[in-house]
Amino acid sequence: MAPLQIGSRDLAGHLPAGARIWLHACSGESALIRDGLEAADLRGLTFTGIFVPGLNRLAGLLAAGARIESYFMMPEFAGHEAQVDFLPFCYREIRLHLAANPPDAALVMVSPPDEQGLCSLGPVNDFIGDIWPQVPRIIGHVNPLVPRTQGRSIPLDRFHAVVEGEAPLPVSDPGMDEVSARIAALARELVPEGATIQAGLGRTPEAVMRGLTGHRNLSIHSGLIGDSTLDLLEAGALRADAPICAGVAIGSRRLYDAVGRPAFRFAPPSVTHDLAQLAGIGRFVTINSAIEVDLAGNGHAEATRKGLVSGPGGASDFAAGARGLQGLRILVLPATAAGGKISRIVPSGQAPGPVSLGRFDTDIVVTEHGFADLRAASPAQRRERLIAIAAPEHRAELAEN
Repeated sequence: MAPLQIGSRDLAGHLPAGARIWLHACSGESALIRDGLEAADLRGLTFTGIFVPGLNRLAGLLAAGARIESYFMMPEFAGHEAQVDFLPFCYREIRLHLAANPPDAALVMVSPPDEQGLCSLGPVNDFIGDIWPQVPRIIGHVNPLVPRTQGRSIPLDRFHAVVEGEAPLPVSDPGMDEVSARIAALARELVPEGATIQAGLGRTPEAVMRGLTGHRNLSIHSGLIGDSTLDLLEAGALRADAPICAGVAIGSRRLYDAVGRPAFRFAPPSVTHDLAQLAGIGRFVTINSAIEVDLAGNGHAEATRKGLVSGPGGASDFAAGARGLQGLRILVLPATAAGGKISRIVPSGQAPGPVSLGRFDTDIVVTEHGFADLRAASPAQRRERLIAIAAPEHRAELAEN
């Protein structure tokens, strides 16, 4: 049965009263869906999804009276705490939570149907790729600008209603700076030829990935990819056979134009973050960032001195999966913040937020001043090695703590 054809302003009227709704986000955020919702009265509705700070926009939903259930802290939550349920779960916990509490409805942006009537989820095969069969009501934005990718699809006849129209995908460019380039040059020497790589969100992991264009026979298995993955592909750094498996692509229009190529395969977290599958990957190298690292080797990636800014994400899942088969867990970060005034290598117990990666989840920490190998290191050796890669002007104070 063909879905109803509706306008974006009609969306709220097709959502069940009191519903909890999965909202496609990351680079799959639909401007048509967002604008239609923001014009409605959303009181009594709760929206959940993988919302990326700095990329996705939720302020209009909050202003319209909606509640938000989020696994990442967002800047626009400030002043709306009574409307927000913040669930700081890693990805394996999110999977369990959604399996036990599937949404009542979903709003997703998809490609037009193919000859078999299947609408591709494009560059965002996140949890909706796993849970859509359990969602009673699905409403889609059929967008010709969504690339058809090798990954999960939803049959057109499974949609209750669809909105049609073109809308550009959200783009992101983390940029490059001198410090990230220096970190990338150091980290490049740690990654072996033929490795399978996971990289997190942000300027420094992207810089490290771009620094690997001279490597060969690499592959990517990651929850997230950016333009750096396309750079590696075009430089000949990736293996020929099935080189890329990812959950989400966030980057430029250049990346979105490329993700339909055969080299790219998209999969939900039941594939990308599954511990059993990750444990079977040989030479699995994880490259993630942190806001601060303490002298015990704990990584803190969720808060600054001003408060929470993110969530655990999938870094701990990948760290657990990379423990064996010559795996290597690399944590990258600039040595300072605030123009050098604040050290991002800090005494134990003095980081402002929760531990995101425990001291046994990281093998090597890299700053622009060098790298600290924490493997088989005593607590005293960890302190010594981490102080050695802090900014020189902060080392004496760190040694006194």
